[in-house]
Amino acid sequence: MSGRKKKSNVVSARKNWPQWQGPNRDARSTEKGLLKKWPQQGPELLWSAEKLGQGFSSVSIANGLIYTTGIIDKQGILSAFDLQGKFKWRKTYGPEWTKSYPDSRCTPTVHEGSIYIISGLGAVSCFDADTGDKNWSFDAFTEFAGEQPRWGIAESPLIVGDLVICTPGGEKATMVALHKKTGQVVWASRSIGEPSSYCSPVLIRKGTKSLIVTMTSNFIIGVNSQDGNILWQYDCKLYQGKPKDVNPNTPIYKDGCIYVTSGYGKGGAKLRLSQDGGSVVSQEWVNLALDCHHGGVVLVDGFIYGSNMAGDWVCVNWGSGEVMYQTEGIGKGSITYADGMLYCYEENKGTVGLVRATPEKFDLVSSFKVPLGKGKNWAHPVICDGRLYIRHGDALMVYDIKAE
Repeated sequence: MSGRKKKSNVVSARKNWPQWQGPNRDARSTEKGLLKKWPQQGPELLWSAEKLGQGFSSVSIANGLIYTTGIIDKQGILSAFDLQGKFKWRKTYGPEWTKSYPDSRCTPTVHEGSIYIISGLGAVSCFDADTGDKNWSFDAFTEFAGEQPRWGIAESPLIVGDLVICTPGGEKATMVALHKKTGQVVWASRSIGEPSSYCSPVLIRKGTKSLIVTMTSNFIIGVNSQDGNILWQYDCKLYQGKPKDVNPNTPIYKDGCIYVTSGYGKGGAKLRLSQDGGSVVSQEWVNLALDCHHGGVVLVDGFIYGSNMAGDWVCVNWGSGEVMYQTEGIGKGSITYADGMLYCYEENKGTVGLVRATPEKFDLVSSFKVPLGKGKNWAHPVICDGRLYIRHGDALMVYDIKAE
C-alpha cells in the first residue's frame, strides 16, 4: 500500500461480530486504531470469496470463523471461512425465498458453539459452528400459520438466554421462542393478526423487565422475554408511508426511549417507555427527514445517522429530533460505526464511504467502489479486528482498515 509500512495481517479469534448489526445489535463497533483516511483506490483488499450464492446477508464472525448465507439452485446455503479466507464448509439449510429479490436475507447468529438462521420462508435452523452439522430445524412459519410478507421473511434470530426468538406473525402467534438446544417451542405469544415485517428484534431492559422489541406490519411491540406476553403494542402507521408493512430497521433503545423509522416519506419517532417498561407513555418527537428504508441507523454521542428514501444522508439530534444536516452524500445505503467514523455503503453503485461522525456536516473523507458481485448492495458493513467486510451478491470482500 503506497506510503505505508507493511502491516501484520494477524487477526484475533477472540474478536467477534456474532450477529446482525454486531454484538449489541446497534451497528456499532468498539474498536480503536482504525484508519481515518483511505488511499485513493480504497483500503487494501486482503482477500475475497465468490460463489457464495446470491445474498443480502452480512457476515457474522466468532471464534475464528466467518459465516454468511446465500441461495444456490433455490436452496439456502450457509458457508464458513477462516479469518485468512480459507473455505471451511458449506451446508444447505433448505428451500429459500425465490420470488421478488431472490437473495438470502438472514445474517447468521452465532452463540455458544451453534449457528442459528431463519430462512426467507420462515424456517429456523441450528448448526454446529465448527463442523456445520445440522442440530435441528423447525418450520415456525408453517407450524404457526404465519402470514408471508410480500418480500419474504428477513429476520435474523435473536438469542435471549436459552431461547431463539423468531416472528412468524399470522393467525396463531406473533412471536415464538424455541429452546436453543432442541428447537422445541418454549412459548408462543398471542396473535395480534399482523404479519412479520422484515424487522430483526432487539432485547432491552427497562426497570425490572426484559423486553423483546420489534415491529410488525402496523405496530411496534414490546414482548416479555420470559413468557412471551405482549406487554404493549403501539400503532406506528403515522410513521409509515406506502406500503405500510415495510419495517426492516431494528429499533434503537437508550435512556428509556425507543426510536423507530420506516421509509416511504413518514420519517421516524422517539417514544418513551413507562418506568417499568410495561407501556409506551409518550411520543417525544417525530422527524420526517430520516425516513430510513432498510439501511439502518446508528446512534453516536447523542445523534442519529442514516440515509433516507430520497438518497440523502441525515443527522438528527436524539434529544430534540432536530435535523442537524441533510445532504446528498454518496446516495442511499446502509451504515455502521467504528472509532469516530461512519462506514456508509451505497446500494446501487457499491460506493463505500468513510465519513466523520459529526453533526456539523456529512464529512466524506474517503470512498471507493467494490469490484465484485452483482445486484443491489444491500448487505450492511461489518467491522471486526481491523477489517472491513463488504458483501455484494455472491461475493465477500475483506479490507484492511487497521492503522499502523
